[in-house]
Amino acid sequence: MDAIDLKIISILEKNARIPLKNLAEQVFLSSPATASRIEKLEKEGIIISYSARLDLKKLGLPITAFINLDLDPKQKPTFYPFICSHPNVLECNCVTGRYSQLLKVAFESTEALDAFIGELNNFGHTETQIAFSSPKPPCEAAIEEIENNKH
Repeated sequence: MDAIDLKIISILEKNARIPLKNLAEQVFLSSPATASRIEKLEKEGIIISYSARLDLKKLGLPITAFINLDLDPKQKPTFYPFICSHPNVLECNCVTGRYSQLLKVAFESTEALDAFIGELNNFGHTETQIAFSSPKPPCEAAIEEIENNKH
C-alpha cells in the first residue's frame, strides 16, 4: 500500500459516494487506474464495506448506551447468535479487564433498554452507562496521519 492508496482510503472514508471521476482527480490518476486501486483494496480486505452514517435520534433511537457484560465463556455459543441478531446492538467487542464484552446499543426508551439489560443478565453481570452526548462522535480513522506518524 502506497501514499496514493492511503489517500484513496482517506477520501472514501469521508465520502464513500464520491464520484470516481472526482476521486481520480484528487489522487492525480485516471478513473480506470483509480477504480483498479479501489478494487485491489477491496480484494485485499482493506476496504471491507461502504456505509452511511445515520442520525439515530431522528430514527427514533435517542438512547445510546454502553453495556459491560461479564460473560461466562461457556455462554458464547448462545450469546453470540443472540447479540448478532439483535437490531439494537450497534457493536459488540470482546475486551480485556473486569468485563469480557462491551456493547454499544441504541434504544427508543430507557424502558426498552432496561428490558434488553434484563435479557443480557441471563448471560452474566452487566454494568451500563447511558451516553448524554458525543463530543466526538464516530468518525473515520485519520489513516494518512496515522501512517505519517509511524515514520
